[in-house]
Amino acid sequence: MSDDADAVLGTHLQELRRGSVVLASLLACRRPRYGYALLTTLAEAGITTEANTLYPLLRRLEGQGLLTSTWRTEEPRPRKYYETTELGVQTADRLHSEWLALGAGYTDLRKADT
Repeated sequence: MSDDADAVLGTHLQELRRGSVVLASLLACRRPRYGYALLTTLAEAGITTEANTLYPLLRRLEGQGLLTSTWRTEEPRPRKYYETTELGVQTADRLHSEWLALGAGYTDLRKADT
């Protein structure tokens, strides 16, 4: 691929991943996690995310009522833990269903061309 094609692909990959981070975060936070632990969990799942992308997203999801947060100060270093709310679980379920439907649609489109 040329440098221009790589740049175009990079832009589209970034857009594709950006949309998936919401679902991944809601799923991962079904168990309370602090920011850095969530970054690590997502990376281990193959969903690399920058901290400067994740933290604003967490605040937005909290503002939408999809996550809740609590400070835990009993550890030497206080950490803010995020947990998916019941509305967040319902939203994640709907997003996951949509994700599966989209995947099936893409597979059908690929098969149609062969």
